[in-house]
Amino acid sequence: MLSIGFSPCPNDTFIFHGLVNGLVGEDCACFKEPVLADVETLNTWAFESRLDVTKISFHALGHVLDDYVLLHSGSALGRGCGPLLVGREMVDRDDLEGQKIAIPGKHTTAAMLLQLFLPGHYELVAMPFEKIMPSVAVGKVDYGVIIHESRFTYQQHGLVCLQDLGSWWEKETGHPIPLGGIVARRSLGRETLLRIDHCIKKSVQCAFSDRKKSETYIKKHAQELDDHVIRSHIDLYVNSFSEDLGTQGMKAINEFLLRGKEAGIFAWKGTEFVLS
Repeated sequence: MLSIGFSPCPNDTFIFHGLVNGLVGEDCACFKEPVLADVETLNTWAFESRLDVTKISFHALGHVLDDYVLLHSGSALGRGCGPLLVGREMVDRDDLEGQKIAIPGKHTTAAMLLQLFLPGHYELVAMPFEKIMPSVAVGKVDYGVIIHESRFTYQQHGLVCLQDLGSWWEKETGHPIPLGGIVARRSLGRETLLRIDHCIKKSVQCAFSDRKKSETYIKKHAQELDDHVIRSHIDLYVNSFSEDLGTQGMKAINEFLLRGKEAGIFAWKGTEFVLS
């Protein structure tokens, strides 16, 4: 039996509901009870090679390619869905120099996008993503990079968006923004890796075929229970790239890894990053 981990966010629970609840066939009954944890915890565990199959940030992917390979199914890429840099009031980009900026984990894609967008000197403060908006609102930190449901609720905290980092990436590169993907241990061997990939693809297809089936499972784990927010979250982060990266998705990830290497964020050796 294979160990598997993903986040409790609606996009992941939507994707994996079919797999973990036995709705995609007996040939996919090869996984232990899933471990649900925030993405930065999963990133850290990937550094430790703790799980056989796991969701990770594409930032973290650049650090673990010796041990893991990216699968074609289960990823989150898209347009208009990137992290947002928020604050209590609008300021110029130069005013961010030397400030405290909260990020949802050192190895999140959000953190890497900030570093690519804003080379310079400032203090990064890592914290759980749900604590970022309240921390910015009360002045514990000066600014924050928010992800997930926070994209839809930051104005309720009296915050403004200084920069949509995903939009910046799209204009800079022409590619959709790669946020997170599903990786599996290279040591499992190609035959097993292909079966895992196939099972996740079936789970994505199952989710799209009957969206209501997963509602209870999603709400059991979601931070935000509002139906509209949950639907918006899923619509934003689960799309055709989640079923299969395709050529466009792989080009976007390759560009992301190259830019991370050029910026000195990780030392990618050019290792093949996706299952072939």
